[in-house]
Amino acid sequence: MVQMLADENTHDPEGQKHGTPGAAAMRHILVVDDDPAMRAMIADYLRSQNFTVSPVADGAGMSRVLRGAAVDLIILDMKLAHEDGLELMRWLGSPPVAPIIIVTGHRRDEADRVVGLELGADDYVTKPFSLRELLARIRAILRRSEAAGRHPRGKVRGYRFSGWELDMRTRRLTSSAGETLPLTAGEFNLLVAFLRSPQQVLSREQLLAASRLHDEEVFDRSIDVQILRLRRKLEANPSEPKLIVTERGTGYLFTTPVDMF
Repeated sequence: MVQMLADENTHDPEGQKHGTPGAAAMRHILVVDDDPAMRAMIADYLRSQNFTVSPVADGAGMSRVLRGAAVDLIILDMKLAHEDGLELMRWLGSPPVAPIIIVTGHRRDEADRVVGLELGADDYVTKPFSLRELLARIRAILRRSEAAGRHPRGKVRGYRFSGWELDMRTRRLTSSAGETLPLTAGEFNLLVAFLRSPQQVLSREQLLAASRLHDEEVFDRSIDVQILRLRRKLEANPSEPKLIVTERGTGYLFTTPVDMF
């Protein structure tokens, strides 16, 4: 694993380096991994890309960093030697204190991935993975997070549409009657994609990117499943949808105007 990734890595020692002097708005990444070589490799590579990085080995280290500084994103290994990564995710809260990428040991570890995403993880990678791919996922999450208002630097606190209200901070969807509906991570991301582009046709490819479903999942028409689930929660009659309508051959359209607050 470490040997495979070495050609993409820089070789600075593990510690608090802050990348290129004068880099604007440097983002702070917290890396939780009990493998010293892997932890150092990820940290060194991200520092070479002008991130501030705090690498720690366990939950105690994670808690210490979070008490002392704001964190923009967390990379969390699910298979720590003496701790359960899913328990650490539960400790981080719902929604988590920062966007999370979970790391799993094998593509067959589906249960960990599913539970991690249900607990609020934004994405996952499986070992072995490319550091360049990890960097791309980090940058994509930070862009979406800030644009959607989840990141402290963002300005949008929520959206209102057709009697519904979505709070970006708590990720709570509330009806006009005051009922709160739970959303999975995928449903939340998909709904935000629609709310950011109301009354515009979005292709399945755009929605796949927005909901962060991986290429290996496309074959089971996951977007269609997510759309169906959203319709069941939002539509008065899901079999005759009025909010999210199908544009045959092109994608889906969120039909109603949206107000930001």
